[in-house]
Amino acid sequence: MMWEFLILSVLSLYFFYRRATANFDFFEKRGIPYDKPFPVFGSLKNVTLRKRSFLHAVLDLYNKHKGGIYGIFMQSTPAYLIRDPEILRLITVKEFEHFMNHRNIFGESAHDLFSNSIISMKNAKWKDMRSTLSPAFTGSKLRHMFQLMNHVADDSAKYLHKLQLEGDQEGVELDLKNYATCFTNDVIASTAFGLQVNSFEQKDNTFYKLGKKATTVTWKTTLRFTLFIYCRGLMKLLGIEIFDKSLTDYFRNLVLDAMKYRLEHNVRRPDMVNLLLEARGLLPSDSPKSHNREWTDTEMIAQCFIFFFAGFETVATLICFAAHELMENPEVQEKLYEEVKDVSEQLESEQVTYETLQSMKYLDMVVSETLRKWPVSISSDRVCTKDFTFEVDGKRIEIKEGEFVFIPIAGLHRDPQYYPNPEKFDPARFSTENKDKIKPFTYIPFNEGPRSCIASRFALLEAKAILYYLIRDFRIAASKKTVIPLELSTNGGFQLAPKHGFWLKLISRNKK
Repeated sequence: MMWEFLILSVLSLYFFYRRATANFDFFEKRGIPYDKPFPVFGSLKNVTLRKRSFLHAVLDLYNKHKGGIYGIFMQSTPAYLIRDPEILRLITVKEFEHFMNHRNIFGESAHDLFSNSIISMKNAKWKDMRSTLSPAFTGSKLRHMFQLMNHVADDSAKYLHKLQLEGDQEGVELDLKNYATCFTNDVIASTAFGLQVNSFEQKDNTFYKLGKKATTVTWKTTLRFTLFIYCRGLMKLLGIEIFDKSLTDYFRNLVLDAMKYRLEHNVRRPDMVNLLLEARGLLPSDSPKSHNREWTDTEMIAQCFIFFFAGFETVATLICFAAHELMENPEVQEKLYEEVKDVSEQLESEQVTYETLQSMKYLDMVVSETLRKWPVSISSDRVCTKDFTFEVDGKRIEIKEGEFVFIPIAGLHRDPQYYPNPEKFDPARFSTENKDKIKPFTYIPFNEGPRSCIASRFALLEAKAILYYLIRDFRIAASKKTVIPLELSTNGGFQLAPKHGFWLKLISRNKK
């Protein structure tokens, strides 16, 4: 019996190894330079084993080869890493019909929220959902949503002043990440779900706790994602979803109850729930419907869920890196303060307006440079939907249907041939005089083409709003817990996160 078990174990390991390494000669057969993969982990062994941050792993792969294309492996799957901006233009814009979809490593399910989100949808279904959601992010709708956003920003400013009064005269020390996630949580709660929460004062509210749970990378989530990649059929058979069922059930009930309540009480708000009711034809819409598709409850709820999941962590991270760079570069902070002060003095009220925020050029430069140096989307991908042939480095390359390309956003953003001295934080790169000199497709923080982030303008507005109030009222300085230079965590999976938190000191500008 022991021998039978031993033989079975050896055979199982052998077949697993063969499966995990079956494609490792993929690029060698095609004569394409490639990164030598490690069994199971591919080109991201050090990320999986938490020895290297994902951002630095992408930079390592990008800098290993100076040509336009390089072969890498995502676990056991080969991917074409594209370094040439002109090839990226072809893939994301000119020949978009050949590369319409994202890679969906978790598979498809009629009930899973992530699989039914706009990020995972494919082909005509994706197009129809994009046209359904697009009206929510027009300038006029953003102007209305900004009123809700500004209310949360005002709450955040009041909370900081309260901390200032309760503390000493040397300023407020806080982990800015907790503060920023409270802000993004409450903005999404209001603009997507119609909920009024104040996570600054009540951090134990269910909406905030579930947001933290959904975006915190633990060994359990890493294991769950790994099992979905390698044992998708088994996970489906066992009825296990990508995210914890208690989390997805909460969002299902939240959206359905909100829709029911609004219909019964004739409530309308400029948010995502209202848009879903319009898409269902249950409320009159200003935008004509461009398709005849009827969306299921799961497909509707999934868009609210992904709006929350994508916006909770990424915008908070953008805010934190911007604040940290302003702390490390006091001359930039002072220049931004001068712009904020000038704007504040011209306003008739304490709250900034949508139009005023959009007109602040230096604030836009600071946020743009933050996204260059610290892109919240470190990489992206596209799956080939039709065979595609092109030339790069004097070689003819054919990408076949089903194969996918890897877009190293962080690598492009820190390439010295496009951005001299790329480690330096320099908002002047995005001045009116300089931004037109930036080579197209080397600055793509929200991706490019039809598949770019649908909520990018919303995210920028959100980050600018809180930075406005923060700089207006406080000077950002280093705290006793601040670590310089910033070290990235190796425990964040594919997220961009610091190793020691975003500890900063906020010193009131009104201190007598």
